[in-house]
Amino acid sequence: ADVVMLPGESFVRSIVATWHTDFGITKICFDASMTVIAGVMSLFFFHGLQGVREGTIVAALLVGFIARLLGRWLRFLPGKLYPSVQAEISAEKKEDIWCITIERQYGCGGREIGKELAEQLGWAYYDSDLIRSAAGTTGLPEEFVEEKEEGMTGSLLFDLLHSMEGYGGQKAVPQDRIYQAESQAIREFAAKGNCVIVGRCGDFVLREDPNCLRVFLHGQPDVRAQRVAQREGISLQQAEEKLQREDRRRREHYRYYTHGVWGAAANYHLTIDTGLGLSFTQQSILAALKEKQAQQQTT
Repeated sequence: ADVVMLPGESFVRSIVATWHTDFGITKICFDASMTVIAGVMSLFFFHGLQGVREGTIVAALLVGFIARLLGRWLRFLPGKLYPSVQAEISAEKKEDIWCITIERQYGCGGREIGKELAEQLGWAYYDSDLIRSAAGTTGLPEEFVEEKEEGMTGSLLFDLLHSMEGYGGQKAVPQDRIYQAESQAIREFAAKGNCVIVGRCGDFVLREDPNCLRVFLHGQPDVRAQRVAQREGISLQQAEEKLQREDRRRREHYRYYTHGVWGAAANYHLTIDTGLGLSFTQQSILAALKEKQAQQQTT
């Protein structure tokens, strides 16, 4: 066939490197524009579409998206095929090392409860430390990691735009690299010593750890909104809107990487309404931990 081959990938990378644009968006714009130009030229010279149809643009949009979906669905394979890293971490963990993972709805006081628990138990507390660890592992700026770590939208548009980033000279798109780095850090922290880990899908990452107590904190929207409004100095309406936005963001982030339901009771040993009081919540978690430790000793 009489065709002209264009160095498309290199051209897009050159644009991204020169003008610091987003690779995914630039790649889609480039592919779409090439298809449109080819269609216009075909109509002009041949008075009809020759070799360019709707399938071309659809393929340009969906190839990366489908590849990324398959990559997420098959994420378990490296662990099965190359279990050495996970095995080393598991082997390092002693039987008397315990951890508590806390997932929470926005405005439940999860960080405050987690810190108090860690202080009472004399355990390490990990939250922002995971951000610093991920930043060090991925080479991305700490501020960028904090902004992007739970930035999934769960939308088709997000997947379409960011599916192309994997072809931009990186091993994985930034969000995927951050999740992988934080998951690795969670396993290492849990193996290093007793600790409390807040957020970052910790319950899913450590779901097979027998010495991990998985907790989910929730609350009535009006109670949480009042707490957020008072804490952040905003109106009650603004607080309610922020609750919905943040809960949706966390729910979609959890679904995106675990394919599970965020907050589903079956994923946790304990779910608590923090509206009953932060002190009650802490004591309930401590009681559950003591019971789980006792059960482990008898098995």
